[in-house]
Amino acid sequence: MRHAKSSRDDPSLEDQDRPLNERGKKDAPRMGKLLLAEKLTPQAILSSPARRARDTASVAAQACKFKGEIELVPGFYYASLDAFWQSLSGLPEQVQRAMLVGHNPDLEELVLNLTGEMVSMTTAAVAWIEMPLERWKDFNPGLTGKLVKVWRPKELPEKAD
Repeated sequence: MRHAKSSRDDPSLEDQDRPLNERGKKDAPRMGKLLLAEKLTPQAILSSPARRARDTASVAAQACKFKGEIELVPGFYYASLDAFWQSLSGLPEQVQRAMLVGHNPDLEELVLNLTGEMVSMTTAAVAWIEMPLERWKDFNPGLTGKLVKVWRPKELPEKAD
């Protein structure tokens, strides 16, 4: 999942301290509710430590009824693919669904490397990827997964909450 739309209203804030704007505050829980409706609530959430990503992860986690702690991964801010590989290969065996929350262009590059498909990861977009592995410790950059679906907030029907 890419972080939801962030605010640039306060130019004195460092990039990693920018909060969600109003659209972001609306989209993050919508995407969490979508995960719940699709029965895709993650068993692990790993997030960039940037405020907009942390806030997105937190709000989406609450909306999809995630049970657990969100792990902040410093390497997800200006991420290299290695940071994603290391985090994924270190997940516990009992985790079947993990959600990574980060930034572009890193997430678009990750999806491309995992699936061979180039997709647009707009703010708050979620890409569902199935990987052919039984244990996370077997995860490696050579594995190719299947891009099942990409959801973008602007493409979802508006619903009254």
